[in-house]
Amino acid sequence: MKTYKVGGLSCAHCTSKLEARIQKLEHGETAALSYSSGRLLVDEQIPYGQIQKILKEEGAYIEHEDDEEKSLHRSGDSTGAHSAHEHTDSSSVRVSWWNSKTELVLSAVLYVLALVLESYLPLYLIIALFIVSALLSGRTTFIKGAKRLFRLEFTIDTLMTIALVGAAAIGEWKEAALVAILFGLNEHLEGLGMEKARRSMDALLKTAPREAILIKGTAEQVVPVTSLQAGDLVLVRPGDQIPSDGVIVEGVSSVNEAAITGESLPVDKGPDQAVFGGSLNNEGVLKIRIEKRYEDSSLAQILHLVREAQETKTPTELFINRFAKYYTPLILVVSALVILIPPLFFGGNWVDWLYQGLAVLIVGCPCALILSSPVAILSGITRNARHGILIKGGAHLEQLGKIDTIAFDKTGTLTTGRPYVEQMIAYDQERFLKAAAAMEKSSSHPLALAILREAERNGILPADAEQSETIPGQGITAIVEGERYWIGNEKSLAHLSLQASVQEDIEKLKADGHTIVIVSDEARVLGMFGISDEIRPESSAVISALHRLGIRRTVMLTGDHPKSAAKVARVTGISDTYSGLMPGEKVDLVRKLSAEGAVAMVGDGINDAPALATARLGIAMGKGTASAIETADVVLMQNHLGKLPEAISLARRVNRIIRWNIGLSLGLKLIALILAVPGLLTLWIAILSDMGATILVTLISLSILIESKKVTHP
Repeated sequence: MKTYKVGGLSCAHCTSKLEARIQKLEHGETAALSYSSGRLLVDEQIPYGQIQKILKEEGAYIEHEDDEEKSLHRSGDSTGAHSAHEHTDSSSVRVSWWNSKTELVLSAVLYVLALVLESYLPLYLIIALFIVSALLSGRTTFIKGAKRLFRLEFTIDTLMTIALVGAAAIGEWKEAALVAILFGLNEHLEGLGMEKARRSMDALLKTAPREAILIKGTAEQVVPVTSLQAGDLVLVRPGDQIPSDGVIVEGVSSVNEAAITGESLPVDKGPDQAVFGGSLNNEGVLKIRIEKRYEDSSLAQILHLVREAQETKTPTELFINRFAKYYTPLILVVSALVILIPPLFFGGNWVDWLYQGLAVLIVGCPCALILSSPVAILSGITRNARHGILIKGGAHLEQLGKIDTIAFDKTGTLTTGRPYVEQMIAYDQERFLKAAAAMEKSSSHPLALAILREAERNGILPADAEQSETIPGQGITAIVEGERYWIGNEKSLAHLSLQASVQEDIEKLKADGHTIVIVSDEARVLGMFGISDEIRPESSAVISALHRLGIRRTVMLTGDHPKSAAKVARVTGISDTYSGLMPGEKVDLVRKLSAEGAVAMVGDGINDAPALATARLGIAMGKGTASAIETADVVLMQNHLGKLPEAISLARRVNRIIRWNIGLSLGLKLIALILAVPGLLTLWIAILSDMGATILVTLISLSILIESKKVTHP
């Protein structure tokens, strides 16, 4: 498949008609043209000339070839089979905004001049001024409309052409010119609104780095980021972008990761720490070992997801498009009835009712209706992406605003997935911590790391353990400074008889939901650790914010034991808890919850992927597993839940705006049509009703992009 960037798309309805024409070509069945992104996806077997011809006939043009890699790394000396050809074509067809604005202004000046001189010049000269005025602002519409009328395709251009010809035929030159000017202004403003939304989205796509400084031995070489391979060593100077995901080998700096996570505050980074491609290095010089090729990096995945999101249509958009398919012919029928019935059956004047029928045609233009959804959806996706929340399509954004139940995985979602020592009971503190640190020194197990961090916090430097031996299902035994010690669970105490007080402490830690690690020597227990999975600091505030938003139910689904799950639920304020679950059981519970409401599932692990896919909406943590991120419909790139309430609130706002836009566009048209009943509808009122609705729905939709001055994060 090939992708082209297309310019000159006048409206969403016209774009769908253009798409239909391309689909009728041989091999064109899968062609897709998006008004939101201006991208055309076609089969490579379709000759470029055929596509170019159809676009040119409709006043559109190809700006450039736009495959994923070229769009992100297009250089000034672009090459390729179509490059020169495309440039020549676009320059010959394209009319810049300045030229169109000039024509529109000149058209308006001539119209005003004709009105002022109407009493002083001969009628034929005044008519000539009105005709020139109408042609300057309406000739493109007239030409496109005439072609579509010949093909019996009824779009806004067709309706406007019929109205202009009809008005001229009955001698309403003044009205015809005014309609042409107002319609030209309407198209211009509509184009500006859509272009604003597209530019906001394109600004995200321009965050991609293009070049990197590759280190080879003692030499440095500037190379395209697309040529980097895993294992390459790159130099990143202050102010430069990090070219791809990697690990710092040398250097210390702060890194702005806003392009990935949406978080504006820089993060301090040093050796052995991971960095994202697309992040901005602030003040230090870094040497970074590349871990992923650019196309596999976090930023490339984000940009790919954003592009995909632009192309998808929401259920509301699909409904509006289907509605418009029948709506326009219906308006033609209503217009014909308005023209014919009063003169034929009630003695009405033919000219008067022909005028009313033409006005009905203009009222019936579906521009505002079709524009009700795409600008709002595009603005919502862009606004969320700025904040590090990736929504993989308009349908998912719409769904995010409808959910009433959220199911959370526990480990790595409500908690950090990083065990820490929450409680420590020591009967011989010095020997207890020394022995524990020594035996866990060489282990990479998460529980061992938690114990080592606690020992370090208490100023203990781990000694070396000798004759270390792992006892399956129990723990470790080793000799430290000439004495034998054991560390592990309760089973590691088989060589001891426990005192009642020690047993009570063990039971208390278990009752509190801790994982217990016990240290003993040959004679007695030296102490024990109560280890917990650290609850994310924002979890409680997020759950509270979700309930305030009206989320009916929050549920935790976890494979952990009941006491640990109950503790997390108690601290965070989760409504319901299900523990000890296998992945399949999580899926069953999501299905059960889905029968009772609109369910979103939030998770981060491989075992969450089936539940994420089953839920009506899957939400993954950004630093979770690849399978969870690929399966999910929404990705939280900050790797925390802090902005989830904000994303849901914004999605609900988008849905409200779309409903308001639809009601507004249909309401204004209905009022105008009611005016036609007593014969009060004029051509300029008709065009103002359509123009007013179009401008209002565009401005209301673009308001989504405006950031609030006061943003609170849980």
